[in-house]
Amino acid sequence: MTITHFRDTASVTLDEHNPVAVPLSEPAAITSVTCVERDDGVETGIWECTPGRWRRQIVQQEFCHFIAGRCTFIPDVGEPIEIKAGDALMLPANTTGVWDIQETLRKTYVLIF
Repeated sequence: MTITHFRDTASVTLDEHNPVAVPLSEPAAITSVTCVERDDGVETGIWECTPGRWRRQIVQQEFCHFIAGRCTFIPDVGEPIEIKAGDALMLPANTTGVWDIQETLRKTYVLIF
């Protein structure tokens, strides 16, 4: 297995840029990502999102560490979570809710399929 090494995660230029899948605000937030999908069912990468509100569509378990920005995650079940640079989250599989990005957010993440 190859070691995945992301350098300068706070400022590296990301590869893909797309509007969020289910926007709840206008203009729609834009996500950018650079990632690696491995044969063992793990995806890891660097992800960024511009301000806006949108519905979370990821069903996989996810660990993420926030590098920059500020947001609130409002789960469908449970209390809202205020998130800022330096925080980390472990989201169980099938966690649904709304992301409310107040300041461009950047994180590293691992999805476990």
